[in-house]
Amino acid sequence: MKTQLLISAKVIALSLVLLGVVYPLLIFVAGQALFPFRAGGSIVKEGSRVLGSELIAQDFSLPGYFQPRPSACDYDPSSSGGSNLGPTNPKLLEIYRDRIQRLSLTNGGASAGVPFELVAASASGLDPHISLGAALWQLPRIARARSLPRQRVEELVRKNADPPFLGFVGEWRVNVFDLNRQLDRLRPEEEAKKDE
Repeated sequence: MKTQLLISAKVIALSLVLLGVVYPLLIFVAGQALFPFRAGGSIVKEGSRVLGSELIAQDFSLPGYFQPRPSACDYDPSSSGGSNLGPTNPKLLEIYRDRIQRLSLTNGGASAGVPFELVAASASGLDPHISLGAALWQLPRIARARSLPRQRVEELVRKNADPPFLGFVGEWRVNVFDLNRQLDRLRPEEEAKKDE
């Protein structure tokens, strides 16, 4: 009996060392060596200032920016999650109506074609991507707010779109944070003409 307990204790101790120390350390070192940017959280900096992460959505509420999916956790990564409201819950339906109305008002009154993903929060509340269709739907507002030709903004959106996984799983998507950073690098048409 004592030998069985001793063997069990040794297996537990060895498992704790291997699975609790060696394996995590090995994965950490491999991640830092092979994928340092991603392993570090895909943090984007401008000089010493942190702008955000490519992996976590953030709220862009100004009219000149593409907006991500809504977040039930106010884009706070420490409390990610959904709203836990069921599909027949009157409060959820009211939230959806309010979002559709707000999106319609800020995007030229087109309430019929509001993409559902701009109304419904993702499961984590931190999804940094929207579909290509949802980004294209926001084009008129962006072009108007930034005094840019719609075609120029559309080219930027399509250039930043990622294809479906393996070419067929999912749909074309756009990272909102990356797209808005690229958008900030564009200049209004009038400024570009002055420089010519």
